[in-house]
Amino acid sequence: MRNFKKLFKVKTPIIGMIHTEALPGTPNYKGNVKQIIFKAIKESKIYKQNGIDAIAIENMHDVPYLKDNAGPEITSLMSIIAYEIKNETKLPVGIQILAGANKEALAAAHSADIDFIRAEGFVFVHVADEGIIESNAGEILRYRKMIGAENILVFTDIKKKHSSHSITSDVTIEETAHAAEFFLSDGLIITGVATGKEADINEIKSVKKTTNLPVIIGSGVTLQNVDKFFNNCDAMIIGSYFKKNGNWQNTVDAERIKSFMKKVKRLRK
Repeated sequence: MRNFKKLFKVKTPIIGMIHTEALPGTPNYKGNVKQIIFKAIKESKIYKQNGIDAIAIENMHDVPYLKDNAGPEITSLMSIIAYEIKNETKLPVGIQILAGANKEALAAAHSADIDFIRAEGFVFVHVADEGIIESNAGEILRYRKMIGAENILVFTDIKKKHSSHSITSDVTIEETAHAAEFFLSDGLIITGVATGKEADINEIKSVKKTTNLPVIIGSGVTLQNVDKFFNNCDAMIIGSYFKKNGNWQNTVDAERIKSFMKKVKRLRK
């Protein structure tokens, strides 16, 4: 928690998500690297201008995702984008590379000199649409040590969205949280069942009581329900709500961000 509070200097920081355009080599790539970088930087400026506390980038348009890896064409461009956003905004910046490309995300974060990654897997196992995602805490944290990136925080999804958890149905979310803490996670991310879907407030409260790690809500927070979640978590990652019409595929909406952050400032008082 100490490193978390050192990075985020406000109560319940709001992390705005940038979904980069489809990257080189993926089916939806449109052939213009400069445009991808320009759009991401433009969205980061909109976030900064409207009071966001931190930014995360994710290659969500790169469907269909590879499992547990990403090519150098992805890692290198994500690193450039992250570096430019950090340089432009001076905000805490994080990265996720889908699907489960956690070592690649660490490498990109280290090269870009940014602050955190969002990691899939970490403890136990789940079945995603890409296939079986196995636990990877040992591999990730040994790699972080090896490349000298121990300043980069690793926030880890538990009972992740878009996944089946029948294999671990006898393992509660609280037990999963304990395992992640034991395996040296820097923070736990709890989501609803899918992108934009609200997380279970009872699960969030329960995990918050049973771990000393920061608890981060990773989906489904809106202007309408932020009051319910604000004092029951340590941070919120918001993507869909900040996009035009609340659709993650659209560009960010300045008015939505401004209204949301205005409410957050009131909640912090």
